Amino acid sequence: MNEIEVFRARRILVLEDSDDDFDTVLEAARLAQVRNRLVRAESAEAARALLAVESANPFAFVLLDYSLPGEGGLAFLQALRSSPATALLPAVVFTTSINPRDRDAFYAAGANAYHVKNVGYKECLTTLVSIFRYWLSSTVLPDPGALAWGGNHKA
Repeated sequence: MNEIEVFRARRILVLEDSDDDFDTVLEAARLAQVRNRLVRAESAEAARALLAVESANPFAFVLLDYSLPGEGGLAFLQALRSSPATALLPAVVFTTSINPRDRDAFYAAGANAYHVKNVGYKECLTTLVSIFRYWLSSTVLPDPGALAWGGNHKA
């Protein structure tokens, strides 16, 4: 398997509790011609369980919402960054919150990007397509072996 095939085998973890928003994510992935499999978790607890069980097959990145049932997206991100096994896993926040305090808190916790969900469906699709294209085409993601490195993710 060459590097591109290995990369496409890496899945994307989507932490989203809204069925409508997840359907929009799926449509954006189709439009962006994403070949990676999307795996949905509807709560932070479910996402952590997936990450623990699937550690041998790391995700390309996590797309996460802020408002979730139970533990919120910020607490999930803090836990993600505190674990050596997931400290380097890219985390992209996609939320309705336009509050600068929320944005700053996510960046302080180690978010790689913070995007606001647009109210309009077409605008939301456009943002998601851009996210997929950027993270799957324009960036060089960490090597799966580096995700278990356990070093500090901050420079």
